[in-house]
Amino acid sequence: MSVQAISDPKGHPDSRSRRLEAWKEIASYLGRDVTTVRRWEKREGLPVHRLHHSKLGSVYAYTWELDTWRNERVSGALPPASDSDSVPATTWLAGRSIKAIVLGGLTIGLLVILAAGFAWFVRARTTSTASRSARIRALAVLPLENFSGNPEQDYLSDGMTEALISRLSAIHDLRVISRTSVMRFKGTRKPLPAIGKELNVDALIEGSVMRSGDKIRISVQLIRADTDEHLWSGTYDRELQDVLKLQNEVTYGIAHHIEVALTGSRPGLPSDPRTVAPEVYESYLKGRFALHKATLPGLQDAVRYFQAAIDADSTFAPAYAGLAATYSNLGLVFFGKPPGESRPKVLAAARKALELDPELSEARAELADALQKDWHWAEAETEYRRAIELSPNNAAAHGGLAQWLLCQGRTEEALASARRAQELDPQEFNGHQIGGLLFYSHRFDEAIRELHTTLTIDPNDPMAAWYLGFALNGAKQYDEAITALQRAASLSDRSSAVLGVLVHAYGEAGRRAEALQVLDELYRRRKKGYVPPAAFLNAYLGLGDKEQAFVWMERAAEERSNIMQFLKVHPFFDPLRNDPRFGEYLRRANLS
Repeated sequence: MSVQAISDPKGHPDSRSRRLEAWKEIASYLGRDVTTVRRWEKREGLPVHRLHHSKLGSVYAYTWELDTWRNERVSGALPPASDSDSVPATTWLAGRSIKAIVLGGLTIGLLVILAAGFAWFVRARTTSTASRSARIRALAVLPLENFSGNPEQDYLSDGMTEALISRLSAIHDLRVISRTSVMRFKGTRKPLPAIGKELNVDALIEGSVMRSGDKIRISVQLIRADTDEHLWSGTYDRELQDVLKLQNEVTYGIAHHIEVALTGSRPGLPSDPRTVAPEVYESYLKGRFALHKATLPGLQDAVRYFQAAIDADSTFAPAYAGLAATYSNLGLVFFGKPPGESRPKVLAAARKALELDPELSEARAELADALQKDWHWAEAETEYRRAIELSPNNAAAHGGLAQWLLCQGRTEEALASARRAQELDPQEFNGHQIGGLLFYSHRFDEAIRELHTTLTIDPNDPMAAWYLGFALNGAKQYDEAITALQRAASLSDRSSAVLGVLVHAYGEAGRRAEALQVLDELYRRRKKGYVPPAAFLNAYLGLGDKEQAFVWMERAAEERSNIMQFLKVHPFFDPLRNDPRFGEYLRRANLS
């Protein structure tokens, strides 16, 4: 990703995005001798980076950072200093930063997303060149670059990116794009205006994270998306154990500029965050990194890392929230963990997180999802709405609320909430969520169009292919449904859930022999491991066998299978709605 620099007062034509590779180059750029520049680096926070390898003493600097530092001295943001100044700038900054760089209105839970802290070494530099008239109502934090020289440190830069998104998402009247949608730009060289247009945002944040031993530096800048105009920048150094306060400083700098632009007021100053041991912080971020891989091995690693963080510090609430999210994902259709195994763990972890920190929006959304699947509808709605109140940009909470509204039969409200989630996270809440919602709303043609569009963009999306099979089946386009479901089966390693719907489509198409062949495969699998009851329920509904459908509905009800939350709206259940037994299941699920 390109780095944008503040214009050089001297007018150097090559001052944008340049890297200077030695003390001599840095000194020449600043118009001073090497001795003076070394003194500035030591005493006044001149932003010079170091490489750690066999060639000791290698340094480099970015011209935009040097320009930022120099502009601060000119504008008085830093105390005036001469070549013989004996007062280190870091001492001056440490005296003011505790009061000046903490993000307002956020509570301890959001302050600990990036974890760890003891006594801090502070060096912070910020500058702002934008006028208050530049309105920022939508923002994306692009993946921070890992400047540590070690790809194994990606979890640190990715974790800092996610934490900044989470923290900034708490600002009301600001739309913040979610993590999933920005991570696809990791390592890209696409021009910033093009990214801004694609994400439909007013401003972008880009920057870097560099770890060197026990020290960490983060450099960020806020850029106007349409004009590429530099609005604000900051560079912050800390000891690794103090990374929580580092995050505080960065997010306060960004939030300060944005909230002044939005409201004309300055954000408040909360108390310092709690401290978290470095090993807890490391395990937590590695857990987040593994969680976002969205694979079974990744989720298993995530459980291990989050549990390690909890074992080291049982009071660290974000680790419990991460554990709840991981168990929730393990209970999804393609991973096939029984609800009785995964859901109690989601509930326990989410409740523990909220016991420690009641304002963790992520934990509330996970709790709401589990409560909904356990048919505690009122409590689930309360938790979804509280999660959104705490973090208006929590796309998962908006998406979860959309599903809650759908299950109640409030389809138009559900679509509005789903569209809001899509605005915030267009990558995660893409066509398959919207297409699925349209299918459950019996709007099959709209669902088919939405899902075809999604598959045009990503032909290998198994969920989109699966929901397309549902929608085509609802529209009685059975041959096309079978083709889509065969594709979904191939993409999902022949997921049992997909095979159940494939049996349904074969049955509706009158291809009974093929339907029974796939049904037999499901029974063989059941002898070896868990197969969700929904697979057999969908299969027998397609075969027109109501008695067997009710047998499997009872098993689905006993384990509170995910499919049971859709009793009120699922088109596949339409043939059963006039049967008194179906009404009893609605009552059991608190949906009558």
